[in-house]
Amino acid sequence: MNRQAQAAVLFLVGAAVLHASVTDLYLRYVKAGLRPLLLAAGVVLIVTALATVWYEMREHRKASADRSGDEHGYGHGHGHREPRIAWLLVLPLLALILVAPPALGSYSAMRTGTALQAPFGYAELPAGDPVPLGLVDYAGRAAYGHGRSLGGRQVRITGFVALDSAGAPYLVRMALNCCAADAQPVKVGLSGRIPPVLRPDTWLEVTGRYTARRTTDPVNGGVIPYLEVSTAKPVPAPHDPYDESWNN
Repeated sequence: MNRQAQAAVLFLVGAAVLHASVTDLYLRYVKAGLRPLLLAAGVVLIVTALATVWYEMREHRKASADRSGDEHGYGHGHGHREPRIAWLLVLPLLALILVAPPALGSYSAMRTGTALQAPFGYAELPAGDPVPLGLVDYAGRAAYGHGRSLGGRQVRITGFVALDSAGAPYLVRMALNCCAADAQPVKVGLSGRIPPVLRPDTWLEVTGRYTARRTTDPVNGGVIPYLEVSTAKPVPAPHDPYDESWNN
């Protein structure tokens, strides 16, 4: 792969990174807070590609001038063909452009232990009933605060459905530390008025109250709190399917 081809690949990679960053495709790969770094990386790649083209053109003009000044007209060497296998470097680029990977779902969630951690504290609940809470926030209050910070209020949480081997339903959000590769689930068991038919990976908005019921995650022994469901309805998948609040 010669320098022109290298520059072309760099340019395409930079353009793909910028495209992913401005269209929110990047949320399938990394957390939202990394967007500025991705934008900067895309710009650097494009600038590097343009600089490579400029440098190659300058070297080409210099070589042409040297040859024209050679009164004997003899060549000084022969070019070497680069191995064609180097073009396989373009395949990951095509995958980035053409294939948007789905967010991790129930299959990964039920094969990975819960990532729920004890929170440092509990923020005051907003006014109104039911209270809209993140699933990770509710799980922390229920598991480690024993529901005291919920004050007996109704809460509304959203997540995707996962079923264990016995068919027991859980509401899950994948907690993101840096990128999708390190995503881990936070699970909330469902009891009460559960819909009779639940499909894995369906997103639900669930309203209910704290219950002292809990279970142990069979994968890593972590605690899984429950929510006593009063209503549940399917909703579209959120703009950002991952939850980044668990380690903040």
